[in-house]
Amino acid sequence: MQKVEEIGSVETRASTARLPVSVIVAARNEARNLPHCLESLRDVGEVYVIDSQSTDATPEIARSFGAKVVQFHYQGGWPKKRQWAMDTLPLAFEWILLLDADESLTPELGEEIRHAVESPAINGYYISLRMYFLGRVLRHSDASFWKLSLFRRGKGRYECRLKNQDLSMADMEVHEHVVVEGATARLRNPILHRNVESLSRYIQKHDEYSNWEARVWRDGEADPELRPRFFGTQAQRRRWLKRKFLGLPGSPALFFLYKYLFGLGFLDGVPGLIYCGFQAVQVFHIKSKMVELRIARQEKGDPASAPNRQ
Repeated sequence: MQKVEEIGSVETRASTARLPVSVIVAARNEARNLPHCLESLRDVGEVYVIDSQSTDATPEIARSFGAKVVQFHYQGGWPKKRQWAMDTLPLAFEWILLLDADESLTPELGEEIRHAVESPAINGYYISLRMYFLGRVLRHSDASFWKLSLFRRGKGRYECRLKNQDLSMADMEVHEHVVVEGATARLRNPILHRNVESLSRYIQKHDEYSNWEARVWRDGEADPELRPRFFGTQAQRRRWLKRKFLGLPGSPALFFLYKYLFGLGFLDGVPGLIYCGFQAVQVFHIKSKMVELRIARQEKGDPASAPNRQ
């Protein structure tokens, strides 16, 4: 059972805060990334850092910036980390902003958000991601995408693509997306994604993600709201492309060529080459784990294991 272990004693700021939003930051062993993230949130109404029993200084760093620290104990299933936080925490503001520990606001984005939340007609905002990888902004490589990161409390929730999840698949939403009831819009200024962890940590995280993705693509999706569609949202189009690539022989190599050549990843230099290579390896891992799942189920005599559901 998930439970709140502790909440910092910092008082909720008044609703007159310069940026009246509740920020939820998901974290686990993010001592290196977290300071830059929290420094960019000095002017927001309140910040919750949802930790997963970090073994480094993540909780202490969060408290030093005035954030409220909550421990999340994942036991499998649904909801996962961020949806659980939205369902459980006594958020003080009408608007929620979701960030990862390696993401940060710019002053320009903060000012844009301050005006955006005053609109009574919009319930959610997509914000683009500007990704830094190995010290360089990836301007190509199909690395930029939009996330519905800002939304009115009670109007947004995560889709559930796989209900039967376990501890091997990460304790927070991987490629699930927020679905908002009502009108949405886009903001002009991006969130900065700058991960200073090692590539070993990157590989470790994506190993968990590939466990989850193999199950999603093998078993089908629980929530039909964002089904793969070429003429849909950016998230739906990415899912459609991934499904098509997973069904092709040699798909990891084809995926690399798509991102590196057609996505102009070669213009991002060596970081672009490494990023596109890692993305292709991720596809290989997903396909390999799908085969592993099929074989394991055949050995158990599961008749549903014969068709490869992609």
